[in-house]
Amino acid sequence: MATLLLVLIYIAFISLGLPDAVLGAGWPVMQPEFGVPYGFAGFVSMTISGGTILSAVFSSRVLKKFGTGRVTAFSVALTAAALFGFALTPSFWWLLLASVPLGLGAGAVDSGLNAYVAEHYESRHMSWLHSFWGVGALSGPLVLSILLAQGGSWRSGYLWIACLQTGLVLVLLLAIPLWEKVRRRRLGDEAATPPAEHQPLFFPLKLKGAKLALTAFFFYCGIESTMGLWGGSFLFKVRGLDPASAATWVSLFFASITLGRFLTGFVTFKVSNKDLIRWGGLVILAGVGLMLVPLPLPFTLTGFLLVGFGCAPLFPCMLHETPDRFGAANALAVMGFQMAVAYIGATLLPPVFGFLASVTTMDALPVFLLGYVGLLIAASETLRRRLAK
Repeated sequence: MATLLLVLIYIAFISLGLPDAVLGAGWPVMQPEFGVPYGFAGFVSMTISGGTILSAVFSSRVLKKFGTGRVTAFSVALTAAALFGFALTPSFWWLLLASVPLGLGAGAVDSGLNAYVAEHYESRHMSWLHSFWGVGALSGPLVLSILLAQGGSWRSGYLWIACLQTGLVLVLLLAIPLWEKVRRRRLGDEAATPPAEHQPLFFPLKLKGAKLALTAFFFYCGIESTMGLWGGSFLFKVRGLDPASAATWVSLFFASITLGRFLTGFVTFKVSNKDLIRWGGLVILAGVGLMLVPLPLPFTLTGFLLVGFGCAPLFPCMLHETPDRFGAANALAVMGFQMAVAYIGATLLPPVFGFLASVTTMDALPVFLLGYVGLLIAASETLRRRLAK
């Protein structure tokens, strides 16, 4: 049963990643149809992020009341409905409205699945799951590009993904009893213990080391999203690559994260989460150093890939450490806040750099990344020493 459920969770993670990059890939053909300024894609992205952050903060209460199986099925149904809304929307403002349930559904299912895997499965599965999310994120734009190349509309891309999500909802509904059976088999008598007494919403912030953990999540996602948004511009404006080659290297950056997480799953057989978190930060530091120093172009491109490989183990390993760091009873609530802060970092830090780069220069990208990774390493190492005591 545990293996069957794990396969289902893997499929859910692919489905979670499918719509994430489609907006950016499809906006060049969506924008003329809606007749809005090009920058309005940012409003859609921020609405999705806002819904995700809100649902992640409240996810622990919903998950405790209804269970991971029910919440996952409902959340995927919510995202499927939102994607059908994207496919059928008559105007930009309806698109913005459909972005709300897309964000709300994504935040709840992301927090719930990560918490469940951290509690019931080994670290390698957390790394492989996030590798499968990368497969979904890479597949969404690929599906859209194939449909557009065949003369189809961007709407057919969203419709195709919505139909896949709907099929997953039906499977998840049938599998609802499986979640509790696996939980009881894994935890034994502990699964039958009464729930802890009601805690205030923000009690996770008072736990020992919680603020340091949240700081690490904030700056990790800042690194990944800032590289994804501005890395191509850095290669084009500063290092002289043509736009197509710069875009290819941004894709390779995300591919290195996906491949790195797949390999990390095997490394966890021999290396602990704590050490992988440390080494991931150091590899990012080395990659940013190669981007910062004025060396020939191959060194900069190597730095690009090193940053991706360094990012690979950090997010899944930090998530999997949550029950060990803060206790199984608090893990669900802490997980929701970690996911919320991660999305806040991914939402805020790239625009902050973009604004500052507009008044300074794109050369500053490695400098900002150096500051982000320095704060990430400082928070992780301080947390490691504090919890060791």
